[in-house]
Amino acid sequence: MIKILIIDDNKNMQIILKNLLVDEGYDVISTTNGKDGLSAVIEQSPDLVLLDIRLPEMNGIDILQQITKFEKEIPVIMITAYGDVETAVETMKLGAFDYITKPFVNEELKLVIRKALDTNELKQEVKVLRQQLKAKKGDDVPMGNSIAIALILKQVELVASTDMSVIIQGKSGTGKEVIANLIHRKSKRKNKAFIPIDCGAIPDTLVESELFGYQKGAFTGASSAKKGKFETANGGTLFLDEITNLPPSAQAKILRVIQEKMITKIGGTKPINIDVRIIVATNLDMIKAVQEHHFRDDLFHRLNEFSLSLPTLKERKDDILIIAEQFLQESNIELDKNIIGFSPEALNILESYSWPGNVRELKHVIKKAVLLEETDHITPSALDLEFGNVQSSPFKEALDKYYEMIITQGSTISDITAIVSAEMERVLIKRILVEAKYNKSKAARILGIDRNTLYSKLKGLGIE
Repeated sequence: MIKILIIDDNKNMQIILKNLLVDEGYDVISTTNGKDGLSAVIEQSPDLVLLDIRLPEMNGIDILQQITKFEKEIPVIMITAYGDVETAVETMKLGAFDYITKPFVNEELKLVIRKALDTNELKQEVKVLRQQLKAKKGDDVPMGNSIAIALILKQVELVASTDMSVIIQGKSGTGKEVIANLIHRKSKRKNKAFIPIDCGAIPDTLVESELFGYQKGAFTGASSAKKGKFETANGGTLFLDEITNLPPSAQAKILRVIQEKMITKIGGTKPINIDVRIIVATNLDMIKAVQEHHFRDDLFHRLNEFSLSLPTLKERKDDILIIAEQFLQESNIELDKNIIGFSPEALNILESYSWPGNVRELKHVIKKAVLLEETDHITPSALDLEFGNVQSSPFKEALDKYYEMIITQGSTISDITAIVSAEMERVLIKRILVEAKYNKSKAARILGIDRNTLYSKLKGLGIE
């Protein structure tokens, strides 16, 4: 239901407007001052605001400027007395959609509101189309031409035309979401939504509301209904990244959705039919996760209609320079630079480095190098490699060893701190932050510490 917020200190005017709009089928909320009105914009996310110009303490123009500052998509219609028409016209230059004068004709008000909502809906459609166009340009995502990646792309072509569920496994930064998006773009669902969700970044208590949505009043704070990711992806593809992080309750409900092709929102009673292709990804060995009872066996077999295992960048070194060149060109455009290429020394470093952060790390390194480089070629001094000196083989070997202890053996950073230098601890934590896509809550869980301890370590080790 479309929600309209009225900000007007005149109680009679509020009643008149509310009755008129409710009769038209709108959900209406109202406030009498600017402070409460701004709070309602933030907390209630209305689809349209009716705003009186003359208000106590904070006038309508000030409120309009605040709204357009943090909620640019919400159309605002100013309410004004006849004598304030000149001011109302001025507000349109500040971002108001239109204005109405008191006393107003009901049909005129309804027409202005409908026009504002239709215009905003059209803007949203254009935004979606632009996103889809941007996604199509993603076909230019650098892949390389090694035998390893050629095999992956061949498998993508085979599975894309089907509706099979796909499991993508690979280390962090190997491009799991890129491959999932590529499968979607080559499928019959390509004109529908591709909805990614990072399962590791959602608190367990919010997983079900994020996936399945909720009805208004389903719990404290549910002031309006919300679509979940399954409903948003209906007709398209839902990409569940790091699916092994989902709690058992959510795994059970996803299994049921796959079996019944229906969801029920939290607080709802009416099932919603769902037609969604599911692609999932993990940086863990899913069979091992099933064997260790971290992941449901029955859900694994439902999802495992087709699987892909992505190679690390270290395993396809022939692709490093090809991908680096592509990232160089992208960074030139983004940063308005004109770096021609790489010096021979820089090329040697790129090829000899182990790239523990994979393609994602390579992208970050190239972008930063383009920003820092003052000549027309990338030189070694501009290559800021996150995880240790490329020349220092013992350091790299030790780093990889401790990293594997944290990721696969259940060790915590506290266990390791006692036996490593501060520099090794700093590099390990930075590497885990990359692994967690800079989500500090997720990084803290991987490291086996709480969020406050992580913040203290970041500050103490000088990590921004």
